[in-house]
Amino acid sequence: MSAIERCRTAALGGYVARCENEKCSHTVIAYCSCRDRHCPRCQAAASREWLAEREAELLPVPYFHVVYTLPAPIADIAYQNKQVIYDLLFKAAADTTLTIAEDPKHLGARIGLTAVLHTWGSAMTHHPHVHMIVPGGGLSEDRSRWVSCRPDFFVHVRVLSRLFRHRFLNMLIAAHRDDRLKFFGAHASLAATKAFRAFLAPLRKLKWVVYAKEPFAGPEPVLRYMARYTHRVAISNQRLVAVDDNGVAFRWKDYRLDGPDRWKTMTLHPHEFIRRFLMHVLPKGFHRIRHYGLLANGNRADNIARARELLNVPPPVKEAHEQKPAADDRRVLPCPCPRCGGRLIVIETFDAGMQPTSWPQPTPIRFDTS
Repeated sequence: MSAIERCRTAALGGYVARCENEKCSHTVIAYCSCRDRHCPRCQAAASREWLAEREAELLPVPYFHVVYTLPAPIADIAYQNKQVIYDLLFKAAADTTLTIAEDPKHLGARIGLTAVLHTWGSAMTHHPHVHMIVPGGGLSEDRSRWVSCRPDFFVHVRVLSRLFRHRFLNMLIAAHRDDRLKFFGAHASLAATKAFRAFLAPLRKLKWVVYAKEPFAGPEPVLRYMARYTHRVAISNQRLVAVDDNGVAFRWKDYRLDGPDRWKTMTLHPHEFIRRFLMHVLPKGFHRIRHYGLLANGNRADNIARARELLNVPPPVKEAHEQKPAADDRRVLPCPCPRCGGRLIVIETFDAGMQPTSWPQPTPIRFDTS
């Protein structure tokens, strides 16, 4: 929370930039970003960089979107055990998808996938689920051919749901047996093995929600979709409607409705709004984007090269490296001058809590350079 409060303010220091056009000489103060991964304003650059790295890995095949969601009772204890249960959610969902795909009764191929954790609903309530983007096919066991799934179908969600429920509950019981779970408040009694098993018993009969969307129409929509889901936080600034001491109003989507009426406005007391936002802060060092199967980090490059070879697709052409800029060019801001369109040159930097000296009486603005 401290990082978000200080983001792009004098508390983090900054720099002064001036238009190189002498007739313009427009001068601005740009404050530094907090770079916290939960900050709504500091993820755009990271998202673009991540997508640029993934772009060369896309294959000319259909891509499917699969979502695994934890039942509400599990979500309640997940809030008290984020590190453990979010990790189990990743592992169970990935293991389910890879196992079913390898089964000759379904696809019979080794596939790859990218998984992204989301912990929120549109109203910022606690709603842990994993989004997966899966290529429509994979390598045969001996890597001699590419096995394609049906153009409009990956795997039936009922099959995924049952195995996901089985795998996750087994992993959860093992975590409880190893004393890796902690319980507080109304859930304190679940520390006992008998009470915990009784808590899980009804969940074995429930239908766990696994949702498979229609395939994307080519690689480009996949990239646009990834951009919305890889580096997002619980709410973006664009959804905020009004803010004052009495409440925060924001737009949210009611998924029970269709059409424009599904977008509504909700107003929360500032304390409740902040509480809901902070529910989604992840444990330090926790990776919310993970790759599995053929896309796992170890052999990703070799697997993608083999897939391209089998699909008769040439490797992407690497663009010639641009000449490294001169020392002066490294002090050019990526955004042009808002008045004349010229380059903005950094003329001074200042540390946290300090004020610039090259502009005695500045009118600071929040200059977004992300």
